[in-house]
Amino acid sequence: QVSALVADAQQRAGAEVDEAACAAAGVDVVRRPTGGRAVLHDDEVTYSVVVRDELLPGSVRQTYLRLSQGLLQGLRYLGVEGELVRAGADGRGTATGGRGDDPGDGSRAACFDAPSWYELLVGGRKLIGSAQTRREGVILQHGSVLVTFAPERLAALLRLRSDRARQRVGATLAGAVTSLAEGLGRRPGPGEVERAMACGMARGLGVPVYLGGYTDREIDLAKQLADTKYGTVEWTRRR
Repeated sequence: QVSALVADAQQRAGAEVDEAACAAAGVDVVRRPTGGRAVLHDDEVTYSVVVRDELLPGSVRQTYLRLSQGLLQGLRYLGVEGELVRAGADGRGTATGGRGDDPGDGSRAACFDAPSWYELLVGGRKLIGSAQTRREGVILQHGSVLVTFAPERLAALLRLRSDRARQRVGATLAGAVTSLAEGLGRRPGPGEVERAMACGMARGLGVPVYLGGYTDREIDLAKQLADTKYGTVEWTRRR
């Protein structure tokens, strides 16, 4: 399994991420096209939905809600009862309440420290984080379903201004984030999670699920894009 710390399209990875710490820990640093803060892709199942907007009409919040309802159903198939966050006027989730203003020490760099619109909580703590972008009539939404979570591992990889800020991030994440292993009392396998989330998404959207793989052309294109764009320092550091 390859771990990666992902900064969003608005972040400069070098300013938010401690690249030396990531290199020492064997964690790749990449950048995603959607909003949010830094995410450590580690022990999780990552999902993505790519669909023409004519097939999933509505605003960003409306489509977020529809897709989140599918994720919620997937959690139920796993035996986890979650709830959808409805963010307040400031965009922060009302299910867990606000956590005050940014303290100005970089400790708000982690994506999972607060829920946004229609993300999923279990016991008042965030379990699935998602982000969406739209380009040329196509919707991309992707996110992380946490199997286990180690807040101190993420905090150790962020570029923070002090040990106190690092401790604050770890404590904040520990109180704000949960995982499937914690909710179920056992660590589910990735296949179990994948099947449950796929079936949940199918039920939530009212569409059938067909298992498939990538075509040779898609694999070749992905490798080409990784080598020439998305895997380059220029992309990651926005040069």
